[in-house]
Amino acid sequence: MTDTRLEHDSLGEMAIPAAAYYGIQTRRAIDNFRISGIGLNHYPNLIRAFGMVKKAAAGANTKLGYLPPEKNAAIAAACDELIGGRLHEWFTIDVFQGGAGTSTNMNVNEVVANRGLELMGHQRGDYAHLHPNDDVNLSQSTNDAYPTAVRLATLLSHAELSDALQALAAEFRKRGEDFNTIVKLGRTQLQDAVPMTLGQEFEAFAINIEEDVARGNETVRLFHEVNLGGTAVGTGINTDPDYSALAIGELARVSGLPMVRAANLIEASWDMGAFVLYSGMLKRVAVKLSKIANDLRLLSSGPRGGLNEINLPPMQPGSSIMPGKVNPVIPEVVNQVCFQVIGNDMAVTMAAEAGQLQLNVMEPLIVHNVMHSLQLLVRAARTLTELCVAGITANEDYCRRHVEASIGLVTALNPYIGYERAAALAKEALKTGRTVRDLVLEKGWVDAGQIDTILDLAGMTHPRKR
Repeated sequence: MTDTRLEHDSLGEMAIPAAAYYGIQTRRAIDNFRISGIGLNHYPNLIRAFGMVKKAAAGANTKLGYLPPEKNAAIAAACDELIGGRLHEWFTIDVFQGGAGTSTNMNVNEVVANRGLELMGHQRGDYAHLHPNDDVNLSQSTNDAYPTAVRLATLLSHAELSDALQALAAEFRKRGEDFNTIVKLGRTQLQDAVPMTLGQEFEAFAINIEEDVARGNETVRLFHEVNLGGTAVGTGINTDPDYSALAIGELARVSGLPMVRAANLIEASWDMGAFVLYSGMLKRVAVKLSKIANDLRLLSSGPRGGLNEINLPPMQPGSSIMPGKVNPVIPEVVNQVCFQVIGNDMAVTMAAEAGQLQLNVMEPLIVHNVMHSLQLLVRAARTLTELCVAGITANEDYCRRHVEASIGLVTALNPYIGYERAAALAKEALKTGRTVRDLVLEKGWVDAGQIDTILDLAGMTHPRKR
C-alpha cells in the first residue's frame, strides 16, 4: 500500500494506506499494542458478533429517526459482510490492549464506515458522508457495544463447543456398544478392583461429556442478558428512551438468539460474574476431558509392558531413536490443551476481580482467554473424536487375561464367605500365585456347584441376586 490518505483524530493527523478499511484510531492501536502477535481476527465470532451489534444499533436509530435510511442501508450491508466472514483481515489489533476495548470498537466502526462509504459510492476516509463515531457508533459507547458483542460472540462460539462435545460423546457411545461384551478388570487407585466391561467404561466417558454439555448450555444462558443502550456508565446518556429496548430487540432478530436487556444497566456495565462462571465451566470441561485423555493413554499403554487393553490409531512414528515406537499423541495434545484452559480460567478470574467502579478495563483479557479456551476445546474435541476415538479397537485377550489373573475376583465371594475369610484368601492367592477359584474350592468354603456362578466374570459386571 503505497498510496495514502490523511486522517485526523483528537491527537492529530496520520497517513493511512488509501486501500485500508481501517482508520486512524485502529492504526494507533496497531502501533501501540505490539504484545502477543494475536490479532482480533484470530476470533472470527467476535467480529461477526460486532457486525450484528452495529447492524442492530443502526436499525434502531433509523426507526427512531436519528439515522437516515441510506446510511442505515450502507451500515447494514457492511455489517452483513462482517457477519458473513468478509473483511476480517482488517482486524489485526492485538488482543492485549488498553482502553477497555475502545480500540476494538473503533476498529469495527472504521471498517464498517469505510466499507459503507464504498457501497454508497464514496472514497474510503470520506467521513463527511458516513462517520465512524457519529453514524456507526450512534447511541453507543464502547462500554455497552463491546460487552454486548463479547457476550454474543461467546454464545456463537459455545454452540460450536456444544456440537463438538456432543459428537465426541456420540463416538464414545459407539465404542461402548462395540465393546459391550468385553469383560475387563476395573481399577481403583491404579490397583486391581473388580470386573466390568470395556463398554461400560466407554459409556461412562460418553455420559461424563454429556453432563458437561448440559451444564454448559445452562451457564451460557447468562450471556443472553446485555447492557446495550447503557452507553458510558449504564445511565443511557445520549440515547433515546426507547433506544435500548429497540436495539436489543433488533439484535435478537439479527442474531436469532433471545437477547434481553439487563435488569440494571449500571451493574451490567462492570459485572464480569457471568464470565467467571462460564470460564469455570470451561475449566470443568478441561479437567474432565484431560482425565479421559489420561485414561486412554493408560489403557493403551504398552504394548508389551503396559495394560494394552485398547489400541489407539497410530498417527505418527513415536521416536527418533526407537524404531517401531508409536505414542498416544492425540490424547497428549488434548492434555496440553486442557492445561492451557485451566490456566486461562485463572487469568479470567483475576481480570474479573480487577474492575473498578463503573467499568472493568481488563475485559479484553477476559475476552481473549474465554475465546481462546473455547477455540482450543472445540479443536481438541474434534481432533480427539476424529483422529483417536473413532479408530479405537479392543485387545480382548489382554482384557480377559488381566481380569482372570486378578485377586479382585475375591470380592464376589464376600456375601458367601464373609469379608475376613475373603481377605485371607486374597492374601494367600497373592503369596502363592494360586487362583482364587482353586483356593476357595480347596478350603471347601463354597460349594463346587456354586463357584462357576459366583465367579462368572460377566455376572460380576452388574447387580445380581444370590
